[in-house]
Amino acid sequence: MDSLKQKNRYRDNLFSLSLGKTPMLRPMAQPSKLYRFRIDLSDIDRGIYEQLDFRLAMHPSESMPYMLTRALAYACNYSQDLQFSAQGLGDPESAALSHSDATSGRTLLWIEIGNPSPKKLHKASKASQAVKIYTYKDASQILRDCEKENVHQPEKIEIYQLDDKFLTTLGEESSREFRFSLMVQEGSLTITRGEEILNSEFTRFYLKDPA
Repeated sequence: MDSLKQKNRYRDNLFSLSLGKTPMLRPMAQPSKLYRFRIDLSDIDRGIYEQLDFRLAMHPSESMPYMLTRALAYACNYSQDLQFSAQGLGDPESAALSHSDATSGRTLLWIEIGNPSPKKLHKASKASQAVKIYTYKDASQILRDCEKENVHQPEKIEIYQLDDKFLTTLGEESSREFRFSLMVQEGSLTITRGEEILNSEFTRFYLKDPA
C-alpha cells in the first residue's frame, strides 16, 4: 500500500511538472537533538552524592530552558528508580519523570515540567503519592488555571520555580555536552562549570496550602 502511494505521488508530481506547476512536497520532520549531561551531584539535603551521566533528546518543539529544567529536576530528585518518560514530549499524557515502586508498580512520585494543565495535574494527583512541578515560567499562572478547575488533592502538589535567567546562562553551551558540579542545599542550587559559578534558588510552594 505504501509503495502504491509513493508511485501515485511520483506520478502526480510528474504531471504537475508537465503543466509547469510546482509539485507538492511534504516538509521533512526536524530530528530531535541529543544532549549528554555529566553532573557531579552533591545533594546535601538528602545526603546523596553521585556521578550522574545521562542523555536527553530535545524534541524540535522543546526549548533549551525546558530541557535544562528536566535535567535539573532529575538531579534534584535523583534515585535509581527515577525515570524519564520514554517518549518525552511525544507522550503528553505521561509524567515527564516518575518513580514507581518496584514491587507494587504504584507511582510514588510524578514530576511535571513547565505549566501543566489542571486536567493533567488532576490525573497525576490521583495516580501518584506525590506530585512535583518544576517550572521556569510564571508559576502563578498554574494557580490561576487550577482555581477554575477541580484538581484532586491540590495540597500535595508542590511547585518549584526556577529563575529563567539562571537557565539561560546555563544553556550558553556550544557543544552537545553539559558537564558541571551541582550542589543542592536548603533550596539553593550552586553550579560550578570550570571557573564559572552559577547560583539560584527554588521558589517553592504548594498548589494549595496544606491544612
